[in-house]
Formats: sequence, C-alpha cells, structure tokens
Amino acid sequence: MGLYQAVLFDFDGVLADSEPVHFACWAEIVGPFGILLDWETYRQYCVGMSDRQLVEFLGGRANPPMAPERLWDRCGQKQARFRERMLAQPAISPEAVDLIKSLSGYLLAVVSSSDRSEVVPLLRQAGLEGCFGAVVCAEDVARHKPAPDGYLLAARLLGIQRALVVEDSEAGVASGRAAGFDVLQITEAAQMPEIVRRYLASHFR
Repeated sequence: MGLYQAVLFDFDGVLADSEPVHFACWAEIVGPFGILLDWETYRQYCVGMSDRQLVEFLGGRANPPMAPERLWDRCGQKQARFRERMLAQPAISPEAVDLIKSLSGYLLAVVSSSDRSEVVPLLRQAGLEGCFGAVVCAEDVARHKPAPDGYLLAARLLGIQRALVVEDSEAGVASGRAAGFDVLQITEAAQMPEIVRRYLASHFR
C-alpha cells in the first residue's frame, strides 16, 4: 500500500526548467520602465510568486516606486513571449515525461503560481495533459503560495487526503506544508525525476 494517494507537482523549476526564461521575459518587459532585474534578485525573491505578486515587487524597485497596474498591463506581452520561447523546443525533459507516465499508481496534479496559458500548452506539447487529474493555476485561487489554497484545491479536485508535494521554491514548500502534506524540495528540474523515484520507492509500504 502506498503511503500517498497522490503526487502534486509544482510546474516551473520542477516539471520544466523554465525559471530562466521567466526571468529573461520579465527583465525585457520591465527594462523600459528603468527597472533593473538581475538573475540573483529574481532567483532569491521572485521564484514561486504569482504574476500579481511579482509586479508589486518589481513596481517597488522602480525609482520612484510605480503603481503595479502599469506593469500588470504588460503581463500579456510577457506571457506571450514566454510561451513562444518555451514551445520552440521541448519544455519538459524526456526523463520527466517518463516519470509522470510511470506514476500510474498515484493520482497526479500540477499546482502552479503561473497563469494557465503558461502551463497547459507546455503540458500538451509533452503529451502529459491527460496524465493530471487537476491542473491548478494562478487564476484558480484567491491566495497564492505560500498560502495553501492551490494545494488544498488540487486535493479536493482529486478527492484525496494523503499527498506528496514536489516543490523547488521556499514559498511552494511553505504552501504544501500549510496544506498538511509532506513536501519533497528539489533544487534542479533535471534532477527531479530520479529524486522523486527514489523518494517514492523508500516511502512505499
């Protein structure tokens, strides 16, 4: 009997090595406003944020600070650039695809702070959309990570109580734990499939 009924995956940085592309697109969008965004700042403060949280953070970095609504108007452009670049080549590694398709004994979900338009096309490209019983994105919940809302919604949609959450960001880890689930934190998307396989094998009873 498995310890978990389901495995709930974050998307960016877990299923797809997409954070550098998110960073590049945001840096291009906010540059004309005089906002300088470097990778270290993005990695430390922005990973795991929803777009709304991120534009508030970036607006505060302007000199003088600017209303987030001015940047929010550019989110559509950023999302379009992201999709175009990620779809230009396989966004999800063959190893990650194989992992997802091998987890037939578990219910699966994606829980992301990104917009649905940045997640579902990449799952579809990899042939994985039908593998997930739920895909929860930014527009599906009122409160985003580190709040537990996304993971709680995924659990309700799947009808489960025991789940493993796979996350990379501190906000995501806090979200999964606040929802009452065990959390496996990874640091690189490339290592995720092997780490998840080993963890599930060691927690099977």
